Amino acid sequence: MHTYQCHTHQEVTMAEPMKRLPKLPVERALKVISGRWKPVILYHVFSGPRRLSELKRMMPDITQKVLIQQLREMEEHGLVRREIFAEVPTRVEYSTTELGLGLEPILLALCQWGQNHAEAQGELDELADCIVRPRHPEAIAA
Repeated sequence: MHTYQCHTHQEVTMAEPMKRLPKLPVERALKVISGRWKPVILYHVFSGPRRLSELKRMMPDITQKVLIQQLREMEEHGLVRREIFAEVPTRVEYSTTELGLGLEPILLALCQWGQNHAEAQGELDELADCIVRPRHPEAIAA
């Protein structure tokens, strides 16, 4: 974050633009997928294209504004693709890109680590399903 002084002599702090990512690769990767919802959204689109309304139903605790914001950020970083269909009403679908699909084994590993952590803490019975379902070979080729 940068702090600027404006003509009123008040300091204004502004966030870095999205395009400026850290130079350290691990920090860059974490920045691109950081936030409460990005990994969850990716989890849902790994299995195939999803409409905005589908994603919202799958994640009832997210607001539509935040969902759209997170999708836009992931689109900007090349993780998801937005496809607009020329229909009435307009249909929009989100799917993972080849770059985004590269995160699938990483998110699977995080799911497994989360299960191990919950087990070690005696909280395994409180966990929700967290299985990244492998795509069918024909879906990968598409």
